[in-house]
Formats: sequence, C-alpha cells, structure tokens
Amino acid sequence: MSNNDERTFDVIIIGTGFAGVYGLYRMREAGFNVLAVEAGDDVGGCWYWNRYPGLRCDVDSLEYAYAFSEELQKEWRWSERYAKQNEIQGYISFAADRLNLRKDIRFNTRVKAATFDNAANRWTLETENGDRLQARYVVMATGCLSVPNKPNIPGIENFGGQLIHSVQWPKEKLDLSDKNVAVIGTGSTGIQMIPLLAQEAKHLTVVQRTPAFCVPARNQEWNDARIEYWRENYRELRDMARNTRAGVLHEYGLLPAAAVRPEDRKADLERRWLKGGPNVLYGFSDLLRNEETNELVSEFLRGKIAEAVKDPETARKLMPYEYPVGAKRVCVGTDYYETYNRDNVSLIDLRSEKLQQIEKDGIRTEQGFYPVDVLILATGYDAMTGALLAIDIRTTAGKSLREQWSHGPQTYLGLGIAGFPNMFVVTGPGSPSVFSNMVLSVEHDMDWIAECLDYLRERGFPAIEADAEAQEAWMDHVDQLARGTLVNKAASWYRGANVEGKPQKFMPYLGGVNTYQAKCRDVADQGYEGFLIGGEAQASQPKREMADG
Repeated sequence: MSNNDERTFDVIIIGTGFAGVYGLYRMREAGFNVLAVEAGDDVGGCWYWNRYPGLRCDVDSLEYAYAFSEELQKEWRWSERYAKQNEIQGYISFAADRLNLRKDIRFNTRVKAATFDNAANRWTLETENGDRLQARYVVMATGCLSVPNKPNIPGIENFGGQLIHSVQWPKEKLDLSDKNVAVIGTGSTGIQMIPLLAQEAKHLTVVQRTPAFCVPARNQEWNDARIEYWRENYRELRDMARNTRAGVLHEYGLLPAAAVRPEDRKADLERRWLKGGPNVLYGFSDLLRNEETNELVSEFLRGKIAEAVKDPETARKLMPYEYPVGAKRVCVGTDYYETYNRDNVSLIDLRSEKLQQIEKDGIRTEQGFYPVDVLILATGYDAMTGALLAIDIRTTAGKSLREQWSHGPQTYLGLGIAGFPNMFVVTGPGSPSVFSNMVLSVEHDMDWIAECLDYLRERGFPAIEADAEAQEAWMDHVDQLARGTLVNKAASWYRGANVEGKPQKFMPYLGGVNTYQAKCRDVADQGYEGFLIGGEAQASQPKREMADG
C-alpha cells in the first residue's frame, strides 16, 4: 500500500488498541473498505505506549478480553487474574494476527489534522509524515488514556538527571540500583510502580500531591479449571456483565448501607477486602449517593492504611480526607502502603511540605533538599478528550472541534458530535467509558457504529451527524446524573482537574453500562433518533431489524 493512497475508503479508524483492532475486524466483516492508522509500530493502544514497571489492568483478565470470537477464547490462555502490560499487548497483537488484520493497518502514521468536506461528504486526514488519506467515515478509536499530562512544575527544565514520563517509558531496562529516584504522582500509575522501584533504587522519594485510596489486588495465577469454565460459558458470562452498571462481574450489593446491620457491614467489607480488587467498593448500593455510606467505607479503608504503615505520621499523610471514595479513581495495588515501611523510601506530602522547585540534581521543598538522579513523572493523562483534541478536526462549514469543546466536551451518546458529520467516537465523553469494562464497551460501540453505517448504506444516505438539540439534552442528562452523586466533590481527572487550564466537567455517563446500552439500542431501533441523516432530524420512525452484534 503506497503512502499517498488515491482511494477514498469507506471507513478509516484512528488507533489500534482494543477498539481499533475490533473495529477493523467488524467493519471488514460488514463489507466496508476500511483502513486503520496507528501512530506506533504495533497494535495495543495504551498497552503499547505504556510499559512502566508494575503496569497491570485492574479488571480480571478473563473479562478484560474480546467476547466476539470463539477462536480467540479457545486459543489464548490468560496466566493470572490481573494481567501485566506485556501480556495484554501480546493478546491484542495475537488477535490482530489471528484475524489477519495487519494488512489493513498503516503503522507509524500519526494523524495531525482531519477536515470534513461538507459538500462532498468526505473526510481528508493529514498525517505528520505528509500523507493524505480520504474516507467517507472516520472512527476515532484514539483511547481515553493515551496523551500524557505534563504539569508545569517549577524548575523542571533545569533538572540535569534522567527525566521520564510514565507514558513514555523507555523500552530498554533501567538500572536503578545505585540511583536516587523520585516519583511525582500517586494515582494508579504511581501506586503500581512505587513498590517495584523501591526494591531497585538506592533511595526512592515519593512526591504526593493528593493521596489515593488503594485496595489490594490479591493477584493470583489462573488454574486450568477456571480457564475451562470461562471458555465454556463466556457468552453467558458476558451477557451477565452487560446487564450490570460497570460491565464487570463484581458482587453488587443491592441494599444501601443503612439497611444493613452494622456488624454485617463490617464483616462484608472485610470479606471483600480479603478477596481483593475493587469489589470492596460495590458492597452498598448508595456509595456514591450517600455521604454517610461513603464515609463508612472511607473510614474502613483509612483504617487499613493505619494497619499497614508502621509510622503513624506517615500513615496519616497517606490517608485521603479531601474527597469521597470513588469520586477519584480507586487504585488496585500490591504492597503499596507497606512500601513506606522501607528504610530507603521517603514521602513528600505536598499538603504539608510545599514544593519550591526542581533543581539540577534534586527536589527542594520548604523543609529541605532531596537528591535525585532519576525523576519520574507519574502525572497521568489528558484523559478522554486529549487524544481527540490533539488532532485539528475541522469542517469546510467552519466548525472546529477545539473551538466547540473550549468549554468542555459535548457529544450525543458519546458516539456522535453535532457539526461533525460522518465522524464517530468510541467510548467518548458522555458514555460509560472509564467507568466500565473498556473492552466490553468498545465492542458495544463498534457494533453500534457498524450497524449504523450498514443502515446508511442500505438506504443510500450519504451523511449522519448528531442533532444539536439531542446532544444538548443528552449532556444535560449526563450532568444531572453526576450532580445526583458525590463525584463532583473531587478534583479528579474524570473532570479534567488534573490538566492546567482544562475546562472542568464530569465526563463519563454514570447511569450504568446496562442503561446506556439499552438507550443506544432504542436510538437505533427508532431509526437513529437524535441524529441528522441526509440533513433531516430523525424522530420516531418505524423500528427496523438489527443485525446481530
């Protein structure tokens, strides 16, 4: 395939993580002429770009996998409950090979601009290496966690040692045995890497901006019986997961905390804690709606910090009090709190010890100087919107996505954007997205998009876009759901609060995976109600037969 392809593809998919790989397969099976473009030199998405020590998924590997293919289920064997980065990236690569997808992927191709010709109903993509590609439809499978957040830290430009952002971790192994290492950030990334770095480094200094709640992974290898059970029942198990609010087979408590006896609450929390993983957050139905319930669970988790950390003052610094549990991402880790009992680990808590500046050979705070040879930024991502806004997306009718989203993202169902015809977003703002099992969600979104495109093809419609009024009503609904919970009481990356200057707006849909997918089915059954097709708003229309997903 030449770099400058004169063909107009039916569909171009940007990104080849879980979403892009499945989307390429799904579109091809539906008979579309499809191309996927990828900035990296292999598939994997965030599991390709991220490779820092300790990186794992916090969803059980058997669930964090494709469910559309019997062959993939039978031929791939997950090794443990929470899979490592290289195993997940290897799985996505295996799927691309097994489904013969690489011939339709253009690697080392980063899209810098996308322009929709409103007269011709065609997208033109421009890449950083000068290529131009055209398609009737564009699907943004760019991921929610792919663009690094690089905060403005005083003096960081003067640092003379090795500076590494966790999203750009070097492929070669780092030798930290005689190094003073510092990590800035204690979200999921920091919590996963800190215990391993402490085992390697001469000394590790952790710079904590806001403490996080962390629950133990209790990781374990899968035995053959568990693997075989899943293989035999994966379709039924996936259907069960789709009918939950998170798209994951947690033990969902049906009662609010007040309806449970105090001794039973404590016993259930202890049982869930021993089981490991995020299941401890799903014991009560009102965790994110009732402050008393939230404080009950928060205090239980703070008690576990006190049990794990020997020094009471250090334990106190590690306890979150500023926000409700669940309003920021709850991290899954191994020996995170216990790591602070090591003699070679220091904690800088920026709530009580102000950072003055980064200097050539270390970190200076108002209480002293910490020598640093290797400085690691575990400062996360420009989440959910960063990858989309990194591309200059425009139309010949004068629309600019950067301008349109300057006060926060607006979508219809997280799938379409008013003013940008023939462009679809996978797990976009306004969908369950990062509040769900992402693999289950991307399969749903790609199925929905493929069926929509088939609907348009069958009827000869040249264009589709979200109706502005339907989009406004949907985002009002998303915002109303968030306001009915405690999530806005935290300065979280769910709201964009971690990125300086980013508009703060709670972006995920909190109504649940089951409710969301039912809404998407209803929209499709009503002839894509809330979308403009061929320039006409689609109101209630006769129901159509839907292809199997």
